[in-house]
Amino acid sequence: MPTHTPNQKETRAKLDRLAWLLDSAIRLPGGLRIGLDGMMGLIPGLGDLAGALFSSYILLQAARMKVPVSVLARMAFNILLELVIGSIPVLGDLFDFFFKANRRNVRLMEKYLAAN
Repeated sequence: MPTHTPNQKETRAKLDRLAWLLDSAIRLPGGLRIGLDGMMGLIPGLGDLAGALFSSYILLQAARMKVPVSVLARMAFNILLELVIGSIPVLGDLFDFFFKANRRNVRLMEKYLAAN
């Protein structure tokens, strides 16, 4: 059973904070939360690519923490899904605001690491 080093705990906390920033940092009236990823997605073309790059950083860090390929593949699928659907005008922007791939991916990573 691998031990979780202080450095790994710090990295996990930073990834959780990044996911929150990308997916939930901005509170809208009515309690809905959106993040910078959804806001970047409003910029045609480049916004969705920039969001995918930030999301890929979380994936890279999960790989460095020895998360198995099966979990990494699910995380990559979430990023790809958000990138592809997010590129559709209007519908994709709404999808970005609700899907929250980064929060999903951090939860997948945490679920695996907590069990091991």
